[in-house]
Amino acid sequence: MGRIIQNSIILAILALFGVAGYLFYTLEQKLPPIKYNEFLTSLDNNEVVEVHLKGGTVTVSDIYGRTFTTFSPDVASLMPQLMAKKVAITTDSDQPSPFRNFATITLPIALLLVICLVSNRRQRQQQREENSDFAKDRAILPIPGAKQVTFEDVAGIPEAKDELVEIIEFLKDPQRFSRLGASIPKGVLLQGPPGTGKTLLAKAIAGESGVPFYSFSGSDFVEMFVGVGASRVRDLFREAKKHTPCIVFIDEIDAVGAHRAGAGTVGGQDERGQTLNALLVEMDGFGRDETIIVLAATNRPDILDPALLRPGRFDRQVTILPPDVKGRLKILGVHAKRVTIAPSVDLYEIARNSPGFTGAELANLVNEAALIAARANKNAIEMEDFERAKDRILMGVERKGLVISENDRRTMAYHEAGHAIVARFMPESDPLHKITIIPRGKAMGHTQQLPLNDRHAYSKTYLRSRVTILMGGRAAEEVGLSQQTTGAEDDLIRATEIATRMVSQWGMNEVIGPLAYAKNDSMFLGNGLAPASHSENIARHIDQEVKKLVEGCYQQAHAILSRERDFLRHLAEILLQTETLDREEMEIIFECSLKKSRDKKADATGDESGESLLHACNICPASAHCTEKPTRMAAN
Repeated sequence: MGRIIQNSIILAILALFGVAGYLFYTLEQKLPPIKYNEFLTSLDNNEVVEVHLKGGTVTVSDIYGRTFTTFSPDVASLMPQLMAKKVAITTDSDQPSPFRNFATITLPIALLLVICLVSNRRQRQQQREENSDFAKDRAILPIPGAKQVTFEDVAGIPEAKDELVEIIEFLKDPQRFSRLGASIPKGVLLQGPPGTGKTLLAKAIAGESGVPFYSFSGSDFVEMFVGVGASRVRDLFREAKKHTPCIVFIDEIDAVGAHRAGAGTVGGQDERGQTLNALLVEMDGFGRDETIIVLAATNRPDILDPALLRPGRFDRQVTILPPDVKGRLKILGVHAKRVTIAPSVDLYEIARNSPGFTGAELANLVNEAALIAARANKNAIEMEDFERAKDRILMGVERKGLVISENDRRTMAYHEAGHAIVARFMPESDPLHKITIIPRGKAMGHTQQLPLNDRHAYSKTYLRSRVTILMGGRAAEEVGLSQQTTGAEDDLIRATEIATRMVSQWGMNEVIGPLAYAKNDSMFLGNGLAPASHSENIARHIDQEVKKLVEGCYQQAHAILSRERDFLRHLAEILLQTETLDREEMEIIFECSLKKSRDKKADATGDESGESLLHACNICPASAHCTEKPTRMAAN
């Protein structure tokens, strides 16, 4: 496609230069004009030797060897003067010949047609050459002794590996299955969220089986010209049949295999439909002696055409989800072999503290930790490097150059302290991991909770606690500072989304009942909600119940923080000094706050500065710049 456009541009430039050259040549050959009275003066002085008449145009040659032109308004009156001076006269008809008229009109058109035909022919030839090399260029042939991706490089998805072992065995020993009349599945669809290892698993299958591997993307088949995609599909399978047994892998197949629209589609949809039809026909055309296995990967199986998913085409559909804690530990072990890790690093602790991470995100975590350790000139990656790398991935880059006023820092400290305190007292809430008011990415502060175990189902109590924790930031601003700020924007959005799902999707409301009026329409991508059809009365009730749920959670958070007002003040003041606190330090502050509340003498002094609280609670992190030795042990 790029060559076609390039050749068209070159032809247009050449044609432009040709026209420009012709115009310059015409201007160069044009004779200089003179005034008619000057011509008559030269005629009277006997300086004119010869004239050529063509209509009213007079071309003059004089005794000095010059040639010039002029225009005569009355040639009939000029002729006697020329005859009297014995000037040689030649004439030419002013009427152009029919052939000349025909040539003037048809030659430019013919030239344009020739250019178009030549350009079209070259485009077709280049397209045929590209299609003929399309499949050959993507073939990865097994090289004896070369390093291949194998199942040892794939970890954390044992169920998917077990499903595909049978295909490996069939490719290695097809007679073992064919002697009983069994046939291997023609196609295997790998579906799951991005980064879970679908493409890596396909490469491991090719490495384990030792057969040719053709790797494509769905967008490789779709072009602007109708019919190109179908031609490439036919060329792909024609080439694959020459190297059986082999594997054809199509990544992001939803780009070409999406659900076909109704009749009357044009343009890109029609091209996609033709490409999909060619793919369906080729997959049906496999013979029993043609061992070609089609692997495909997608994040959107919900939009694939049903004809593509029927038995006989993609017989097996393997779902690959983010790994659990055991899977994450194995994935970290695979990537840890490629870097230098200190003996003190606990990979299980890292795996437990990274719930929801995919294989690609865990690989990025190890790489970011290695980069951080390298920037610090360390000889090995330590645990704190993994912690900083995780913060960088989850919260973004630390914004060290951001200037924040003291009032904004205090608001942030109370906001994050409110989240942390409500999380401590709510039932079934995830344990607190870290509180920070250091700006990262778009967030000005962050309160991080990490579950003890991977959750696959969420109770109503847990979800309600989650909404209450999100409302704790706004409630803390009102309890501690008697104000409301825009810092709670993201909390309000997330709280409203959870409450809406509880009411309209998960049936956790007594008024609406166990009915689902919304569904998740994004499958493995995002958390989009598609509203189902319901009446305006139901919609009004849903809005009322969502508002009632969120307001109830807010009142609960406000009550907790009003009860723990001293704890909120102490935690916010210390957070202003240290900027970051962990769970152990928060528990020390809580015990210290209880002790100070009971101690009437301490209350009488009125000393509530952050520095005094740090020493009173025996907390001195490095970020506080204390003179005493840093400790995280409780005073009691």
